[in-house]
Amino acid sequence: MYSENNFVVIMAGGIGSRLWPFSRTDRPKQFMDVFGLGKSLLQQTYHRFLPICPRKNIFVVTHEDYRELVQEQLPEIGQDQLLLEPHRRNTAACIAYACYKIASAYPNARIVVSPSDHAIFKEEAFHNCIFTGLESVIDQDRLLTIGLRPHKAETSYGYLQYRDGDEATIKKVKTFTEKPSKEMAELFVESGDYVWNSGIFIWNVQAIIRALRKHLPDLADVFEEMKGDYFTTAEGKSLQKAYSHCKNISIDYGLMEKAGNVDVILGDFEWTDLGSFQTIHELNQEKEEGNTVFANAMLFDVEDSMVVSEDPETLVVAEGLENYVVAVREKLVVVVKKGNERNYKKIFKAVKNKTGKEYL
Repeated sequence: MYSENNFVVIMAGGIGSRLWPFSRTDRPKQFMDVFGLGKSLLQQTYHRFLPICPRKNIFVVTHEDYRELVQEQLPEIGQDQLLLEPHRRNTAACIAYACYKIASAYPNARIVVSPSDHAIFKEEAFHNCIFTGLESVIDQDRLLTIGLRPHKAETSYGYLQYRDGDEATIKKVKTFTEKPSKEMAELFVESGDYVWNSGIFIWNVQAIIRALRKHLPDLADVFEEMKGDYFTTAEGKSLQKAYSHCKNISIDYGLMEKAGNVDVILGDFEWTDLGSFQTIHELNQEKEEGNTVFANAMLFDVEDSMVVSEDPETLVVAEGLENYVVAVREKLVVVVKKGNERNYKKIFKAVKNKTGKEYL
């Protein structure tokens, strides 16, 4: 159901630290052509939503540092559609800002909120899921998220447990679990009533504003005070003040896990969160010896590994590696075990603490 009342909010402000150094703070993964398709992840996301609503109804929220990158990659985005955050305050502030701004001019809006860095296949099935969700939130006090049937015990995704209901594809959410252990993930997959939490949300704008007022009242107050400034020249200055009062919290922790009106729509499309080298490695269809290579490389006795380099003139030579990532960018070489996200975060943090932003 393509409609003038349909809106899309694309979140594009993250730094992609789990793909560092392939993803860097000056050009995070959402602005990169990860699959060699001629489009960045942000561009793919934007074009994926064009069948859902008019171009003027697609808003991109990002950090002010990425203004030029967004304008370069999406020149058709108008100034009012580009929401520039002065500080990173996680997804609750990002979503509240976008939804309050849209509500100020379009009180009947139905909104899809989506990350900018996911891979989605079978787009017709994806669009059908989105349209079903948008139809289901018309005049309903319902916060909807999209869930995908897990086909493996993935530990880097969040999970939703649902209750059976009258609707075939929309269920009541029972519990949220963030990034479980391997053992728990295996139990979730076996149970049959858990799905991966895609991080894609659907609601009407009045429902999300009511939920923000109830569960994140301080955040709601901040953006309600800006009511007269949205879509005016005063918006930027007011936003600086507003974000200085916003706490750093995700929409899942701050709102979705507390609200009693959260449902999940079961998607039947193919989806993955491109949050790690392991995920990109698994998606690559042209492996040799089980290796994924985006580099000028010579490999000897290397198996199930990934080699990434942005400079085609730099020759990467490796021998005797199994299940490793070798990433080369500018003045930085990173060699780490593949698939251990917790250790990778510790390494990233240690480099940040020692060198500041120089190598990030």
